[in-house]
Amino acid sequence: MYNFLLFIHIVSAIMGLGAAFGFPIVAKTAKTASQAKHTLELLKRLEILPKVGSIALLVTGLILGIITPSLFKSGWYIASIVLYLAAQVIVIGMLPKQMKAQADILANHTGEDLPGAYIEAGKKAAKLEGVTHVLAFLLIALMYFKPF
Repeated sequence: MYNFLLFIHIVSAIMGLGAAFGFPIVAKTAKTASQAKHTLELLKRLEILPKVGSIALLVTGLILGIITPSLFKSGWYIASIVLYLAAQVIVIGMLPKQMKAQADILANHTGEDLPGAYIEAGKKAAKLEGVTHVLAFLLIALMYFKPF
């Protein structure tokens, strides 16, 4: 049972983190307002992957901890949970607001040029995504190396 849960945990990480790492690449492809609207719609549809992956990651991680209670005494495990929660604050609480701001800017814009406000909102989102990528990298490193 443990190995099966660990497998689901790893698949969840790939599904959730892989998609999240791809979002900035997709977001930067838009060069016109029409492309940006399409890109935001595409990213909105793809949000399901990080959401499901993140929930499954948390649930399987906690179940693995319940199966192996000594994990709750391991520094790397506790640090992983803290980093995960910090990343979720950004991913669930802050990034959607930036995407909504970008969508609102485009909804009130005429023409094909990308508005400056849209570009600025994109830069803010990129900074937040960068932080989440660092957190994800640290999470993966902690889970792999189990340094403490």
